Amino acid sequence: MIEEQQPVTQQPESGEPSGEQDVAAEREMVEATDEVGGRTPEVGGDEGSTEEVDPQSALQEERDRYLDLAQRTQADFENYRKRAAKDAATAGERAKAGLVRELLPVLDNLERALATAVHDDGDASPVVEGVRLVRADLVGVLERSGVQAFDPAGEPFDPTVHEALSTRPADDGIDPGTVVDVVEKGYRLNDTVLRPARVIVSQ
Repeated sequence: MIEEQQPVTQQPESGEPSGEQDVAAEREMVEATDEVGGRTPEVGGDEGSTEEVDPQSALQEERDRYLDLAQRTQADFENYRKRAAKDAATAGERAKAGLVRELLPVLDNLERALATAVHDDGDASPVVEGVRLVRADLVGVLERSGVQAFDPAGEPFDPTVHEALSTRPADDGIDPGTVVDVVEKGYRLNDTVLRPARVIVSQ
Protein backbone atom coordinates (compact mmCIF):
# COMPACT_ATOMS: atom_id res chain seq x y z
CA MET A 1 0.00 0.00 0.00
CA ILE A 2 1.46 3.32 -1.00
CA GLU A 3 1.65 5.92 1.79
CA GLU A 4 0.43 9.34 0.95
CA GLN A 5 3.07 12.02 1.13
CA GLN A 6 2.06 15.04 3.14
CA PRO A 7 2.45 18.43 1.50
CA VAL A 8 5.66 20.25 2.16
CA THR A 9 3.85 22.96 4.10
CA GLN A 10 2.48 20.39 6.46
CA GLN A 11 5.75 18.63 7.19
CA PRO A 12 6.80 18.84 10.88
CA GLU A 13 9.25 21.65 11.73
CA SER A 14 12.84 20.64 12.26
CA GLY A 15 14.66 21.26 15.53
CA GLU A 16 16.36 24.42 14.23
CA PRO A 17 15.23 27.63 15.91
CA SER A 18 13.35 30.24 13.96
CA GLY A 19 14.73 33.75 13.16
CA GLU A 20 13.24 35.35 16.28
CA GLN A 21 14.69 32.59 18.41
CA ASP A 22 18.13 33.20 16.88
CA VAL A 23 18.03 36.90 17.87
CA ALA A 24 16.94 36.09 21.44
CA ALA A 25 19.64 33.48 21.80
CA GLU A 26 22.30 35.85 20.45
CA ARG A 27 21.27 38.59 22.94
CA GLU A 28 21.53 36.12 25.82
CA MET A 29 25.01 35.13 24.68
CA VAL A 30 26.15 38.78 24.50
CA GLU A 31 24.81 39.54 27.97
CA ALA A 32 26.50 36.44 29.35
CA THR A 33 29.81 37.49 27.73
CA ASP A 34 29.52 41.03 29.18
CA GLU A 35 28.94 39.66 32.65
CA VAL A 36 31.92 37.32 32.38
CA GLY A 37 34.14 40.19 31.19
CA GLY A 38 33.06 42.36 34.11
CA ARG A 39 31.16 44.85 31.92
CA THR A 40 27.74 46.11 32.72
CA PRO A 41 25.49 46.41 29.69
CA GLU A 42 24.55 50.00 28.90
CA VAL A 43 20.91 50.87 29.21
CA GLY A 44 19.52 53.70 27.16
CA GLY A 45 22.90 54.74 25.66
CA ASP A 46 24.63 57.90 26.98
CA GLU A 47 21.43 59.68 27.97
CA GLY A 48 21.18 60.52 31.66
CA SER A 49 24.90 59.97 32.34
CA THR A 50 26.66 62.53 34.60
CA GLU A 51 30.20 63.84 34.11
CA GLU A 52 32.58 63.20 36.95
CA VAL A 53 34.41 66.35 38.21
CA ASP A 54 38.19 66.07 38.10
CA PRO A 55 39.41 66.67 41.69
CA GLN A 56 42.70 68.12 40.44
CA SER A 57 40.93 70.67 38.23
CA ALA A 58 38.67 71.68 41.11
CA LEU A 59 41.68 72.17 43.38
CA GLN A 60 43.45 74.27 40.75
CA GLU A 61 40.38 76.50 40.29
CA GLU A 62 40.09 76.99 44.04
CA ARG A 63 43.82 77.73 44.29
CA ASP A 64 43.59 80.31 41.48
CA ARG A 65 40.60 81.96 43.19
CA TYR A 66 42.40 82.31 46.51
CA LEU A 67 45.60 83.47 44.77
CA ASP A 68 43.69 86.23 42.96
CA LEU A 69 42.06 87.27 46.24
CA ALA A 70 45.45 87.37 48.00
CA GLN A 71 46.99 89.44 45.20
CA ARG A 72 44.16 91.97 45.25
CA THR A 73 44.37 92.20 49.04
CA GLN A 74 48.12 92.74 48.85
CA ALA A 75 47.68 95.48 46.21
CA ASP A 76 45.05 97.24 48.34
CA PHE A 77 47.33 97.08 51.38
CA GLU A 78 50.28 98.45 49.38
CA ASN A 79 48.17 101.37 48.17
CA TYR A 80 47.02 102.03 51.73
CA ARG A 81 50.61 101.92 52.99
CA LYS A 82 51.73 104.43 50.35
CA ARG A 83 48.84 106.77 51.14
CA ALA A 84 49.56 106.54 54.87
CA ALA A 85 53.26 107.26 54.31
CA LYS A 86 52.43 110.21 52.07
CA ASP A 87 49.94 111.59 54.59
CA ALA A 88 52.48 111.19 57.40
CA ALA A 89 55.16 112.97 55.35
CA THR A 90 52.75 115.77 54.48
CA ALA A 91 51.76 116.15 58.13
CA GLY A 92 55.44 116.24 59.14
CA GLU A 93 56.25 118.91 56.56
CA ARG A 94 53.25 120.95 57.67
CA ALA A 95 54.32 120.77 61.31
CA LYS A 96 57.90 121.70 60.42
CA ALA A 97 56.71 124.63 58.30
CA GLY A 98 54.58 125.90 61.17
CA LEU A 99 57.50 125.76 63.59
CA VAL A 100 59.85 127.53 61.16
CA ARG A 101 57.32 130.31 60.59
CA GLU A 102 57.28 130.87 64.35
CA LEU A 103 61.09 131.06 64.45
CA LEU A 104 61.56 133.46 61.53
CA PRO A 105 60.59 136.61 63.52
CA VAL A 106 63.14 135.58 66.17
CA LEU A 107 65.80 135.37 63.47
CA ASP A 108 64.74 138.77 62.11
CA ASN A 109 65.10 140.37 65.54
CA LEU A 110 68.54 138.85 66.03
CA GLU A 111 69.68 140.27 62.71
CA ARG A 112 68.26 143.69 63.54
CA ALA A 113 70.05 143.63 66.89
CA LEU A 114 73.32 142.81 65.18
CA ALA A 115 72.82 145.60 62.65
CA THR A 116 72.37 148.28 65.36
CA ALA A 117 74.60 147.01 68.20
CA VAL A 118 78.02 147.59 66.63
CA HIS A 119 80.04 150.37 68.31
CA ASP A 120 81.18 153.37 66.41
CA ASP A 121 84.75 152.07 66.37
CA GLY A 122 83.55 148.88 64.70
CA ASP A 123 84.32 146.63 67.63
CA ALA A 124 81.54 144.39 68.90
CA SER A 125 80.86 143.92 72.58
CA PRO A 126 80.73 140.43 74.11
CA VAL A 127 76.94 140.69 74.12
CA VAL A 128 76.91 141.34 70.39
CA GLU A 129 79.23 138.41 69.81
CA GLY A 130 76.85 136.26 71.83
CA VAL A 131 73.91 137.39 69.72
CA ARG A 132 75.88 136.65 66.56
CA LEU A 133 76.60 133.13 67.77
CA VAL A 134 72.95 132.56 68.63
CA ARG A 135 71.92 133.79 65.20
CA ALA A 136 74.49 131.52 63.50
CA ASP A 137 73.27 128.49 65.46
CA LEU A 138 69.66 129.21 64.57
CA VAL A 139 70.48 129.63 60.88
CA GLY A 140 72.39 126.33 60.96
CA VAL A 141 69.44 124.48 62.47
CA LEU A 142 67.09 125.91 59.87
CA GLU A 143 69.41 125.05 56.99
CA ARG A 144 69.80 121.47 58.18
CA SER A 145 66.01 121.26 58.18
CA GLY A 146 65.88 122.34 54.54
CA VAL A 147 65.12 126.03 55.09
CA GLN A 148 66.85 128.48 52.76
CA ALA A 149 66.74 132.29 52.78
CA PHE A 150 66.52 134.26 49.53
CA ASP A 151 67.26 137.93 48.93
CA PRO A 152 65.73 139.13 45.62
CA ALA A 153 67.39 142.56 45.46
CA GLY A 154 67.80 143.58 41.81
CA GLU A 155 65.49 140.85 40.53
CA PRO A 156 62.21 141.43 38.66
CA PHE A 157 59.24 141.53 41.00
CA ASP A 158 57.47 138.15 41.24
CA PRO A 159 54.18 138.23 43.14
CA THR A 160 54.37 134.47 43.80
CA VAL A 161 57.49 134.84 45.99
CA HIS A 162 57.63 138.59 46.73
CA GLU A 163 55.38 140.87 48.76
CA ALA A 164 55.54 144.51 47.68
CA LEU A 165 55.36 146.85 50.65
CA SER A 166 55.74 150.05 48.62
CA THR A 167 57.05 151.46 45.34
CA ARG A 168 59.81 153.90 44.52
CA PRO A 169 60.56 155.89 41.37
CA ALA A 170 63.05 154.00 39.26
CA ASP A 171 66.60 155.31 39.24
CA ASP A 172 68.60 155.59 36.06
CA GLY A 173 69.43 152.23 34.59
CA ILE A 174 66.78 150.38 36.65
CA ASP A 175 63.73 149.02 34.87
CA PRO A 176 60.29 149.54 36.37
CA GLY A 177 59.07 146.52 38.31
CA THR A 178 62.48 145.73 39.79
CA VAL A 179 63.09 144.96 43.45
CA VAL A 180 65.19 147.90 44.68
CA ASP A 181 65.20 147.15 48.39
CA VAL A 182 64.51 144.13 50.62
CA VAL A 183 62.88 144.90 53.96
CA GLU A 184 62.72 141.25 55.03
CA LYS A 185 64.29 138.26 53.32
CA GLY A 186 62.12 135.43 52.11
CA TYR A 187 62.41 131.82 53.22
CA ARG A 188 61.72 128.50 51.51
CA LEU A 189 61.30 125.02 52.92
CA ASN A 190 62.40 122.77 50.07
CA ASP A 191 60.10 123.99 47.26
CA THR A 192 57.51 125.64 49.52
CA VAL A 193 57.66 129.38 50.18
CA LEU A 194 57.34 129.79 53.93
CA ARG A 195 57.44 133.55 53.78
CA PRO A 196 57.65 135.80 50.73
CA ALA A 197 60.35 138.41 50.63
CA ARG A 198 59.01 141.81 51.64
CA VAL A 199 60.36 144.30 49.15
CA ILE A 200 60.18 147.77 47.66
CA VAL A 201 59.63 147.86 43.91
CA SER A 202 60.62 150.47 41.34
CA GLN A 203 57.93 152.11 39.25
